[in-house]
Amino acid sequence: MNTTLRVLIVEDSEEDALRIINELYRNGYDPIDRRVETAEAMQRALADEEWDIILSDVEMPNFSGEQALQELKSKSIDIPFIIVSGAIGEETAATMMRMGANDFISKNNLARLIPAIERELQDAKIRREYNEVEDSLKEQELLFSTLINTMGEGAG
Repeated sequence: MNTTLRVLIVEDSEEDALRIINELYRNGYDPIDRRVETAEAMQRALADEEWDIILSDVEMPNFSGEQALQELKSKSIDIPFIIVSGAIGEETAATMMRMGANDFISKNNLARLIPAIERELQDAKIRREYNEVEDSLKEQELLFSTLINTMGEGAG
């Protein structure tokens, strides 16, 4: 049985998006995907559904990978963002990695896509678990503090 993967593809080429989807199928995933190529479409996709990962081209006529990454960061949503591009300069790749992109995959080497996705999904899972533990500790600390303050008030 294949693993379901909810993937938002920021890509202007339907053919390239299909290549990515086929790579996912070949490697044991059952992708639920949506392709967007404008900022408005990405905003709707992020508002309408939850995504496991975002795969984004860099250069498109109406949108860019950099704009897509900025859009994701503006929403403060922790979704792994992987650049999948055919032509990108080192400077652009470095800039996007500094902005928060998780990895860069060349469209000419999609064999690296699956290991990158699996690593980023695992890292995202660890971050979520860490945040859940941290939130739980904060709640316990608040409860303990309230309890101590309440006990002090009754002692007088």
